[in-house]
Amino acid sequence: MSRAAVIQMTSSTTVNDNLAVASDLLRQAAAAGAQLAVLPENFVLMGQHETDKFVVAESAGVGPIQSWLANTARELKLWIVAGTIPLKLPHDTRVAAACLVINAQGDCVARYDKMHLFDVDVDDATGSYRESATMAPGNEPVVVDTPIGRLGLAICYDIRFPELFRALNARGAQLFTLPAAFTVPTGTAHWDVLLRARAIENLSFLLASAQTGLHASARETYGHSMIVDPWGEVLAARPAEPGIVIADIDLERQAALRRRFPALSHRRL
Repeated sequence: MSRAAVIQMTSSTTVNDNLAVASDLLRQAAAAGAQLAVLPENFVLMGQHETDKFVVAESAGVGPIQSWLANTARELKLWIVAGTIPLKLPHDTRVAAACLVINAQGDCVARYDKMHLFDVDVDDATGSYRESATMAPGNEPVVVDTPIGRLGLAICYDIRFPELFRALNARGAQLFTLPAAFTVPTGTAHWDVLLRARAIENLSFLLASAQTGLHASARETYGHSMIVDPWGEVLAARPAEPGIVIADIDLERQAALRRRFPALSHRRL
């Protein structure tokens, strides 16, 4: 059996402040025995304007944010699923919302670029979201082997697209990670049911790390980070405040459940 943590934050407009908060929470996770921790979407910056991300964007493999991730993972001997950071793209003026997986030696072993971009209108203080104006979508599902199992990577709005999770499942995913910054209206309506549905229909663990509270842009995020088991039970959750959520990951129990309830092998389409 292994142990995982998800991190809940209220990220600000100051990168160094956000990294200091993330460092403290990752230390708490490591001290509690977590082998892997998941940071939320936009953990490094929740800007006042969408274009603020261009100022802190880094090239892949180079830059202070990525160096911080490597050093922190190495120091804590902790795998980190690094929420999202903005990475420059060679043939696009927009950036990728990239989720990097850093192993306990500080090496980046996987990268997933957010595929589904949040271009919607929501009844909140922001009103209209157009991520595609500043972000370019990814194209490829990504799975990676870790000490807690084989992870399928997804980000926030991806949760509404079950075909992505089927593709990750087909690539052997035992767990899904979902860094997120859900709005309050959509979170109140759908967060819990979507997370549990993706876990249940794929008989997989789901680790959801969220932004929470009021940000400088007047955007308010929903929080409610949680870890869900393959039967849809919420093993641990944190409603509103920044902090950590810890749970044990029992892959043997998951394997037994998949044998007893082989829905994945019953698919006809």
